[in-house]
Amino acid sequence: MSRAVALGVVALLGALPSQALEVSDAPTLSTHSPRTGALEFKLGGYKPRIDTEAGLTDTPYANTFGNESMLLFEVEMQRYFFQRFGSAGVGFSAGYAEKYSDAVTETGELAAEKTALKVVPLKLNALYKFDYAAFRWGVPLVPYGKLGLIYMPWWINKGDSTQQLDDRSGKGGRWGYGLTLGASFLLDVLEPRLARDFDTDLGVNHSYIFAEWTYAEVNNFGSSGLVLSSRHWMFGLALDY
Repeated sequence: MSRAVALGVVALLGALPSQALEVSDAPTLSTHSPRTGALEFKLGGYKPRIDTEAGLTDTPYANTFGNESMLLFEVEMQRYFFQRFGSAGVGFSAGYAEKYSDAVTETGELAAEKTALKVVPLKLNALYKFDYAAFRWGVPLVPYGKLGLIYMPWWINKGDSTQQLDDRSGKGGRWGYGLTLGASFLLDVLEPRLARDFDTDLGVNHSYIFAEWTYAEVNNFGSSGLVLSSRHWMFGLALDY
């Protein structure tokens, strides 16, 4: 009986096309497209330390805007140059923040028009992300750091015109530096299949939500003048591409 079964199997194999018996030696496709960088969208509160300027006898920011922060929105584009034990590269970001309040007359009374402070933070950063544990071991938390140069154009508006601030020009730009520390949560672990489809359809390798804290000194490296330094939090969404 066993001999008959064996002969039947041999006959069946002989009837199959030869291609069905071949083992493919083609390389296995990667589950992700190549990573070259990231795009970040973030939002947070920015409160310039204008009132800490040396020599001031008044508090112009607090007098005008109180203790409230400005709403800051930033977009950052990053490029990776190292992707072995983590990812390292450079990033450039641009942002915008504004704060409106009632204008105050010289006698301390509220004017009929509004006054506004507006800033456009521009940053060039060197960055490092410890994403090795996330990609190798499945740990979804990715700590990171950034260090870079800041240039911040600013201007004050009163109604439709540019207003002077503290007997100075109502617009200008300040240089400085900043240090950022943050942590990202890898969203791929929540929906792996959706993450693969996102990569296949749009070329987005990974997506994250993140929180970061920035220490910024924007005072022309200690020279006299307007102080736009800050200590602030930002929250947002990051996409690897």
